[in-house]
Amino acid sequence: MIDLSAFKGIIFDMDGTLVDSMAAHIEAWRLACEEFGYPFDSDFQYSLGGVPSLATVDMMNHRYGKNYSPKNVAAFKQRAYEGLSHTPTLIQSTLAVFNYYKSIMPIAIGTGSDKKHAKWVLSKHGILAHLSALVTADDVNEGKPHPETFLKAAETMGIAPKDCVVFEDTEMGRQAAVDGGMTCILVENGHIQA
Repeated sequence: MIDLSAFKGIIFDMDGTLVDSMAAHIEAWRLACEEFGYPFDSDFQYSLGGVPSLATVDMMNHRYGKNYSPKNVAAFKQRAYEGLSHTPTLIQSTLAVFNYYKSIMPIAIGTGSDKKHAKWVLSKHGILAHLSALVTADDVNEGKPHPETFLKAAETMGIAPKDCVVFEDTEMGRQAAVDGGMTCILVENGHIQA
């Protein structure tokens, strides 16, 4: 087991880090791009993992010279996601860390997903009841790569940012953790890079 004894709290990103749902999110973004006439770039969409949907649409508008309503595009993407026949599964490497440390130190989730979706996924897998904090896109003014999500998670747990370790699967998330004064461990394709 990875040694996290130097820390007092753990923060996991959700999608792509603890929960294997990124493929479904990318497919929902593909459908939204098709609907609104954005070029679809799966690598670009994946790089925005953890960024709230409204901010993702702002970035897409900027990148592609569009001016669509972030609220309308994000709502379409959410409906597309909910219409896909999939059940997110857990990523075993990070689940093992979660299960090992859940009785040793506080654990939080810091996600760009909305609260309703996050609670549904985390409840379905029995994780929600073991959390000390859950910070979603609905709880912050600035999404990743801004550090607010992780800083709020640390504050809710009552732990200084320097004493927290963040598990993340995207560069945007890593940047948010580092800018928040936290150590970040990357998860790539379900494997912890430590």
